[in-house]
Amino acid sequence: MPRAWNTFVSHSTKNYMDMKTLKNVLLVNGLSSGATGVVLLVFADQIATLFTVHNSTPFIAVGIFLVAFATMVFFESRRLAHNVKMVKVIITMDCLWIIASASIVVLQLFNLSPLGYGLIGAVAVWVMLMAYLQFTGVKNIGVEKL
Repeated sequence: MPRAWNTFVSHSTKNYMDMKTLKNVLLVNGLSSGATGVVLLVFADQIATLFTVHNSTPFIAVGIFLVAFATMVFFESRRLAHNVKMVKVIITMDCLWIIASASIVVLQLFNLSPLGYGLIGAVAVWVMLMAYLQFTGVKNIGVEKL
């Protein structure tokens, strides 16, 4: 076979594997965000108690947001060819989540329990991993640079 053909096949295989990896990361992000949202909705009062706050409304609001976000991410993960602009929106939203979470933890906002701050920090680290892997996935498929 001609050398150009081997290069094309090798490059196509790499793009396919990178696309598959991005699909998997988006799927994990969507499923983990959705599961977190459902837990916040179903157990809002118990979580408020763990965070030592009396109002569960913020947990319900975040749960609703996460279910909506998860739906968007899940549908993107199922696409045959990713919409790079939508993946960028997802990465941006993840980054905003990280910034908000870091602000809450570092500035000790809302007078939460140490467990509450720890959980917010742990989720932020998970979201940071998702954002990094999505960024890398988009960069590797070579469709468009971020």
